Amino acid sequence: MTSSTRARILALSLTALALSVSVNPALVLAQSEDAEAVYRARLAVFLKDPGNLPYEPTEPLAGAPAWKPLPATSVAKSGISVESLEKARAYAAMMNSSAFMVWRDGRLVTQWYAPGVTERTPITSKSLSKPLTAIAIGRALALGKIRSIDQSIADFIPRAKGTPKEKITIRYLLDMRSGMLDQGFSAEPDHPYNRVLLHPDFGDRIIDSYPMPHEPGKHYSYANAPSDTIAMVIEGATGMRYGDWVSREVLLPLGAPGGTMWVGKPGGLAHAGCCATMPADTYLRFAILLLQNGVWQGKRLLPDGYVAEMRKGTEANPNFGLGIWLGEPYRQRRPFGAPGMLGPHVLHSEPFLDPELFMFDGNSNQQVAISPKYRLIVLRVGATPPAPKDGRPEWDNAFLPNTLIRGLTSRGGD
Repeated sequence: MTSSTRARILALSLTALALSVSVNPALVLAQSEDAEAVYRARLAVFLKDPGNLPYEPTEPLAGAPAWKPLPATSVAKSGISVESLEKARAYAAMMNSSAFMVWRDGRLVTQWYAPGVTERTPITSKSLSKPLTAIAIGRALALGKIRSIDQSIADFIPRAKGTPKEKITIRYLLDMRSGMLDQGFSAEPDHPYNRVLLHPDFGDRIIDSYPMPHEPGKHYSYANAPSDTIAMVIEGATGMRYGDWVSREVLLPLGAPGGTMWVGKPGGLAHAGCCATMPADTYLRFAILLLQNGVWQGKRLLPDGYVAEMRKGTEANPNFGLGIWLGEPYRQRRPFGAPGMLGPHVLHSEPFLDPELFMFDGNSNQQVAISPKYRLIVLRVGATPPAPKDGRPEWDNAFLPNTLIRGLTSRGGD
């Protein structure tokens, strides 16, 4: 079936649905009641253990049909000392990691997996999904589906037209200056925190009722809702479901393994900002693409200059660009959320030895650190590190990249 045929079938299906709704309001009410019942059931599960939300339902996220491992090199040829690699690997293992990978100058240097995990095992991304939203937008720019990241989201989400959210641009979604409410927690069933996280039609809730206490572009407001809105932008711009776009335009060109995408309901909107599951190899390929300025095996996938744009902080938060974190300016305790908000403040025991370093950084201290100066990437994904007690150190975002940089046998005169 061709893409045009699929598009016609989808259009006819949507038309039929619209007609059925217009002549059968009872059906709309029943569907609404069903969605509310699903939401209430999910909320009950969530409130029992908010830290272990089951990211369900999911749908397949197709990867490359013929996956091949990344090119590898020997430790001796990598220029990284055996001692530093072992020190970093031991640290990753001690910190409940499922996978640890080191890539340098075009080659995979080493990879380690916890018992029961392999290079093909899908691992929950948490907020490592957020850099993917920026890559998905970059592909849409490269293919002419979007003119500019400074377009209003209402150009792609008709529901946003004539609402305060019409002032939000794609850029403001990616750099967390949407003006939407900072992420938080509430046990109240009707709190918008819960409805944009757990409702089957969470996308509608984001546009219709998620608060906007700030003017777009003025305030850094970290939340999943802005990143989830990217899925609606992509779907409006491309006519494809978000997961299908990611599969066809990101995973397939990168030769990357797929996994699953968290959705609000079967066939519904994807949670673009959190919790897709993919092998560690896939997250590493995203990082390599950015380190190579959007080029993969000689083919430009992202517009020239787009990665440089991703790596620009804002006055509202100099440490956050377009879906990615920036190592400078140095903050020993760098928060995820807005200044003054409660939440984790991740430790950086020292400045990064590459001032240009940027990273993917998600819940459970999942980290993919990218050093342009040394053409080095180190990845650690898995469960939350153990609490710092009984002599066990606290997780430190600077440890892995700085340990490996210090282990380089030649650092260009540094």
